[in-house]
Amino acid sequence: MRSQMTDGKTIILRLEIDTNTAHFSKAATAIEQAKGDIVAIDVIHTDKNKSTRDLTVKISEQGASERLTEALRSVPGIRLLHISDRTFLLHLGGKISIQPKTPIQNRDDLSRVYTPDVARVCKAIHEEPTKAHTLTIKRNTVAVISDGSAVLGLGNIGPLAAMPVMEGKAMLFKQFADVDAFPICLDTQDTEEVIAAIKHMAPTFGGINLEDISAPRCFEIEQRLRKELDIPVFHDDQHGTAVVLYAGLLNALKVTGRELSEARIVICGIGAAGTACTKMLIAGGAQHIIGVDRAGILSADESYDNSMWQWYADNTNQERRKGGLTEALVGADVFIGVSAGKILKRSNVESMAPQPIVFAMANPEPEIRPEEIEDIVGVFATGRSDYPNQINNVLCFPGIFRGALDSRASTINEEMKLAAAEAIASVISEDELNRMYIIPSVFNTKVVEEVRRRVIAAAQQSGVSRRNVRE
Repeated sequence: MRSQMTDGKTIILRLEIDTNTAHFSKAATAIEQAKGDIVAIDVIHTDKNKSTRDLTVKISEQGASERLTEALRSVPGIRLLHISDRTFLLHLGGKISIQPKTPIQNRDDLSRVYTPDVARVCKAIHEEPTKAHTLTIKRNTVAVISDGSAVLGLGNIGPLAAMPVMEGKAMLFKQFADVDAFPICLDTQDTEEVIAAIKHMAPTFGGINLEDISAPRCFEIEQRLRKELDIPVFHDDQHGTAVVLYAGLLNALKVTGRELSEARIVICGIGAAGTACTKMLIAGGAQHIIGVDRAGILSADESYDNSMWQWYADNTNQERRKGGLTEALVGADVFIGVSAGKILKRSNVESMAPQPIVFAMANPEPEIRPEEIEDIVGVFATGRSDYPNQINNVLCFPGIFRGALDSRASTINEEMKLAAAEAIASVISEDELNRMYIIPSVFNTKVVEEVRRRVIAAAQQSGVSRRNVRE
């Protein structure tokens, strides 16, 4: 039997132990010798001859799961009944559900939530469509939509395989901002069909969160939907990354005594996230940005078939630098990586300005590990949770949508995104700020509250709010 478990995770082993011929200590020894660490034991069933137990075991080394399985099966009197990966168990039946807000206990309740009384509510909305915001779930509901074309680091794995990610996103919306979100994975990767499908379902929702759609299609899909819908449309892979990156960079610049307008910034990986980060940095006042991708340094002296690369080349690299990443980094103050693991070398960082800022955000393997350059870097950040300064989109999208929904904004504009980034950065006080703490934890309850407040203010000031929110 082969399990679906992943090394470096926690698994649950169900063992049946013949109490007449074996002892639990033999199972424990076998697990220890296979480099497993027992963290919990639960008795499931026991009688005079047999004992069934669930063992929660941590495995960390490559191949430990297979060694552990073989070791247990070699112990007389021990029968391995089942192996479960706790992550897979968490996903059984999906991770979210829908619950009614009020119980239906009698016929009177039934007639009011459904026919015949619900017809009165339908007529009211028909006569005044804006009442849908107060009389339906629209006011607090976001669609989390993907076509499965660029899921995490897995690539184009399709709509069915994308569902666990979209469900997880819906959980985060509810957990952090009390926004009801629903995962929708479309069985098409045709740009026009995706746009049409989302437009047709838009009346149900107060906002659209686009997720894991490949570039460059994601740019056109979002741009078209923003123009053609009157509700917020937000591609989190682009703008969520950009907002949190900008927040972290604001604080990193403070720690290293730099100004954004003067900092020389190199961005590696000019896809959806890299382009969005650049646009936000420019909106915030950055003036010296160089972009690097497979073609090397993007320059206006060249022509590119990729329209986004062409835009990038025309709006950055004022010095018309040539070459690749190595040449781009000479004298740079900031490296921002949204590319691939292990592409940055220590020698590259040594060629940068003293005490440089390095944001190596490729996942799961960053462009360079912090331990390789911690003695020469000023501030280091990654997209991982096991290092300090995690650039995590969860800091951004719950609060942004909470503010956009509460203000009934028609869009999420640049002013609202900048306000969100500044809000995230402001959660860390001057007394707390240091090179190991430039970005707050996703579990810091102040984040959503502050992001919501500033996003609402920005929506009202920029004229896209359709509801006056009084705190």
